[in-house]
Amino acid sequence: MYEFTSESVSEGHPDKISDLISDTIANAIINGNETHRAAVETLVTTNAVIVAGEYKRDTPIDDATVESIVRQVVKNIGYEQDGFHWANLEVVNKLHAQSADIALGTDDFGAGDQGLMFGYACNETPDLMPSAIYYSHKILKRLATERRGAEEWLGPDSKAQVTMTYDSVGKPTGIKTIVCSTQHSDDVSTQMVRDNVEIIIREELGDDYNLSQTEFLINPTGRFVIGGPDGDTGVTGRKIIVDTYGGYAPHGGGAFSGKDCTKVDRSAAYMTRYLAKNIVASGKADNCTVQLSYAIGVKEPTSVYVYADGQVRADIAEWLTNNVDLTPKGIIDRFNLFQLDLTRTTNYGHFGKLDLPWEQLDLYGPN
Repeated sequence: MYEFTSESVSEGHPDKISDLISDTIANAIINGNETHRAAVETLVTTNAVIVAGEYKRDTPIDDATVESIVRQVVKNIGYEQDGFHWANLEVVNKLHAQSADIALGTDDFGAGDQGLMFGYACNETPDLMPSAIYYSHKILKRLATERRGAEEWLGPDSKAQVTMTYDSVGKPTGIKTIVCSTQHSDDVSTQMVRDNVEIIIREELGDDYNLSQTEFLINPTGRFVIGGPDGDTGVTGRKIIVDTYGGYAPHGGGAFSGKDCTKVDRSAAYMTRYLAKNIVASGKADNCTVQLSYAIGVKEPTSVYVYADGQVRADIAEWLTNNVDLTPKGIIDRFNLFQLDLTRTTNYGHFGKLDLPWEQLDLYGPN
């Protein structure tokens, strides 16, 4: 028996606001053009957004375009608070041209940087994702739906954390603890928030697990009115564990948001998930970790590693090396990444969303 915990954060969390601004600006820079490059970083704080980074584009992206994107993203999330309001915040644009030295390697679709990327899949959930991160995302997606519906007292900034229990062979058996903190309007009590959020969570998860013995910790500190960037500064790329497997699998360290797909931090992480998921879906393993590594400017990976059901599988790694194009261009073409709306990936994890191309089961075929 053991326990494992993962967390997720909402689209209104300061770090996720930063991720979404970066991805939206990267979309505008790339605009479906394979010669364009983007590496966008965003910082959000009390009534201010600062955008920085480098890019390559046929024509410069001007301050007015960046400001318009920032305000629209913040408005769509729902921030109209005194300390962070889409109409009143200050926007500072410090984007600049990509280094010509970096372009030497990436214009020919060599890897955009050195690095290592991990992908993972397991048969715990329908999406072949680990249970704790799967249910953490599920809670926050439901809260977002309720916030945009009848529960207008809910605020944009929220976090969820789920602790799963497992049996001796690694099968999930229940949910021990659910922690959820959500921003709320000033005119509701802490008890009202706790009661209503618990009801929402029970409705969302109750069909999957018996929650009668689950401990609920809703807004454990009490009042949570001041939130978002007015309560905590946010920066692009600080939620890499939320973006991936909730700590259940290794992470190479690179963030995803704001980067074009020549950056293997992003594209190769998508490929490793695709490979791991297809290996598990084929029935070759109940769980699988795949690692790729790259050198900047070099097309082929410097290593391919597969670990499935507690064993290193050199045979599968060799097959992948010989049969799957693992170059940045090969990954881009397989998933049509220059046409991808990057904002589809920003919130509630980059993996487990069945409409994304790296989630398809077409390598080994479905079970």
